[in-house]
Amino acid sequence: MGKGTKVMMLTDEHGLPVSLHIESASPSEVKLIEPLVDCAIIPLPKNVRLLYDKAADSESLRWFLREIQCVRLISPYRKRRNETAARRLNKRDRNYYRKRYRVERTFAWLKNLRRLQVRHEYNPQNYKAFWIVGILFTMLKKL
Repeated sequence: MGKGTKVMMLTDEHGLPVSLHIESASPSEVKLIEPLVDCAIIPLPKNVRLLYDKAADSESLRWFLREIQCVRLISPYRKRRNETAARRLNKRDRNYYRKRYRVERTFAWLKNLRRLQVRHEYNPQNYKAFWIVGILFTMLKKL
């Protein structure tokens, strides 16, 4: 796995985790979103919105999510090299993007568990298992 680890989590609109993907810190986040959406526990409904930060601004990712998965990606645009001004989200998408705090709140809940703050396990399956146990405990507390 390497020195670092990226934990990618897909949550529903209430902040309850739906999918978890753990990968080495080397690949970019754009390449990790596709496996995250593919390994969702429950099938995603049609025309669901995926909120993500500027790291997901990729036309190929937007096409994959829209055409293959029927998921609409809402993330701020990065300024391209040849553009005079950066593209902006429309008003409706900005209102949806403001709800992204729910995902960050879920990570904050899980980081309260000491075992998940620092990775002590060498085996990635064991580390993922601790994340799943932490998710279960957090969901039981919140329900």
